[in-house]
Amino acid sequence: MANQKSEAALLKKVWDIANVLAAAGVGFTDYITQLTYILFLKMDSEKEELGLGSSIPEGYKWEDLEGLSGTDLVEKYEEILKELSESEGIIGTIFTRASNKIDKPVMLAKVIEMVSSEQWYMMEGDFKGAIYEGILEKNGQDKKSGAGQYFTPRALIQAIVEVVDPKIDETVADPACGTGGFLLAAYDHMKGQSKDIEKQKFLKNHALFGADNTALVVTLASMNLYLHDIGVNKSPIAYQDSLIDTSDKMYQVILANPPFGTRPQGSVEVAANRPEFVKTSDNQVNFLQHIMSIVKTGGRVGVVLPDSVLTDTGATAQVREKLLKDFNLHTILRLPTGIFYANGVKTNVLFFEKGEPTKDIWVYDYRTGIKHTMATKPMTRAHLQDFVDCYNTGVIQERKATYDKDNNPNGRWRCFKKEEFNVEAEKDNSLDFKWLDLEKKDERTIAEILDDMQAESDGIAEAVSMLKNLLGGIEI
Repeated sequence: MANQKSEAALLKKVWDIANVLAAAGVGFTDYITQLTYILFLKMDSEKEELGLGSSIPEGYKWEDLEGLSGTDLVEKYEEILKELSESEGIIGTIFTRASNKIDKPVMLAKVIEMVSSEQWYMMEGDFKGAIYEGILEKNGQDKKSGAGQYFTPRALIQAIVEVVDPKIDETVADPACGTGGFLLAAYDHMKGQSKDIEKQKFLKNHALFGADNTALVVTLASMNLYLHDIGVNKSPIAYQDSLIDTSDKMYQVILANPPFGTRPQGSVEVAANRPEFVKTSDNQVNFLQHIMSIVKTGGRVGVVLPDSVLTDTGATAQVREKLLKDFNLHTILRLPTGIFYANGVKTNVLFFEKGEPTKDIWVYDYRTGIKHTMATKPMTRAHLQDFVDCYNTGVIQERKATYDKDNNPNGRWRCFKKEEFNVEAEKDNSLDFKWLDLEKKDERTIAEILDDMQAESDGIAEAVSMLKNLLGGIEI
């Protein structure tokens, strides 16, 4: 309970300063980035005080900022950022393309003062991470920042990780890692599976890999993992464009939510670097192809993709054909709108394994009749429990449908046999599975509808008359 109170109090303190800075023209994203840099400097200092050493060169540490004010503070801070952005290892990754966005000395001093007033390094890993993830979540809600494009709801991440079930001796990758949510959830899922020291070392230092092509996001992800003591010596996050990655590195588990929309302007054309891909400008389809290319035989994938990947024709249908022939696409989770910061996007989670062709596809419809909003009715982990139970991780061959044509036509969990969908690209191999009909049908005749409307009208007139009588001559 004390930790919860401390966490809430610290989050409030952190966010109060964010609001002050926002009023002065410093956006939440810029604030989060600078907070990340300053937090790292402070924790490195605390770590060094404990006799655990420091990777930061002399003259560019936390204590070199302490006691400074005015333009001296800003100039020294900018000098530190420049030096560390050119460093090797975790330092260079966290400070990727680092630059100062808080140029008013009094505002920069406020952030430094707040960080200085707390001891960060000795906090429990989960506690530190919870604070930081809370900040990231709030940042994702800021539509102007664009942070929502790389923030996946934690409830969805947890459910996906739970059913894919990565093991402590497996490698896990997210080629569009954003702030590292999938990797962190995978780590939390795996760390309790064994107390073996070597397995724990492998998990912390070699099991996880993430990539993103936005410098800010690489910084946030690296720091997020660092706060959980993952990748302390070398960040598992790479600053790279996954879609033009031609390395031969492969992984046993892939967890991802590729970015929505088109590739950023000025990006290298995918087809020029990946001639083996079916040529398409669709970002999500290219990410699907990339994921299919980096998962090992027998490996497992859980990836969030829009409806278009399941329904579009042409190049997308060709990629679907390859997916259905070379992979076992055994499960699709249909998601509702209102769970991502990108409004109105209809998405699915595709679960598949490499090495066997698709036979049956199990579909859980968590879309039809489901309403969520980010502000008033966010999706929670509990909302997905029925899906997790139906998935039946580890023994999917023993799954039982809740759908029954005669007895439960609105069951959300249904199996579609191979003969119910086409595999060949030249045919319609759309995977747009719909069967629920939850709309209440009005079977009244027109005459009955008019009678009901008249009755309602008479009731309103009677209520108005009674109200007037009750008010009498009272002036209102």
